Amino acid sequence: MRITYYLDVVSSWCCWAEPAWAELKREFGASVQFDWKVALMDAAALPVSEAQELWFYRRSGTLMRSPRLLNSRWFEAGLKEYLAPNAVSEAARQMGIHDDCARLAIADAAMRDGVKVGRWQEAVDVAAKECSLNAAELMRRARSPEVEAAVRASTAEFHAFKMTVRPAFLLENSIGDRAMFSGIAVAAPIASTLRAMLSDAAGYASYAAHHGEPPAG
Repeated sequence: MRITYYLDVVSSWCCWAEPAWAELKREFGASVQFDWKVALMDAAALPVSEAQELWFYRRSGTLMRSPRLLNSRWFEAGLKEYLAPNAVSEAARQMGIHDDCARLAIADAAMRDGVKVGRWQEAVDVAAKECSLNAAELMRRARSPEVEAAVRASTAEFHAFKMTVRPAFLLENSIGDRAMFSGIAVAAPIASTLRAMLSDAAGYASYAAHHGEPPAG
């Protein structure tokens, strides 16, 4: 069983979904493989001004019953995408950081402290400090064609599934079942689906243990 989380590091709704992601890991970590991939937001998915971003933050924070307001000062008008924070997160993973350390540190720096992580040096400094990485090597990898290609490939994969909103979650089990959630930021519906898909896969395994593989013809 596998779940893939498609995200943009500076997406506020991905920020709100992080507690759900952590909850799912706690409950299903022993039986489900967890992975995340970048799905870059394009200009159509980004606000046009800091004032608009702040309005969105007030709305999403209210909907999520948050006791804090996200910080919009990281936003830079005119940027059509935020490649730097996403590429740095992917580069950190390629340097051995396989948990959520780098991307969460960058997201927190932006949406808690207003750090302008759309700038390469700012994003690298945050991730390198939080994850104890060599900043020069992290910068080199983050700005490499290979990392950018990986980020753009996973973004294309996200769009190929016809998912339009981040966070998005792709659930796949060993018998070929697949479920997708796009825009869901709470754990309950995803957890319920994981349980159902795990149960179905276990049923197939039990039948195979008793009766073997299907006849060839």
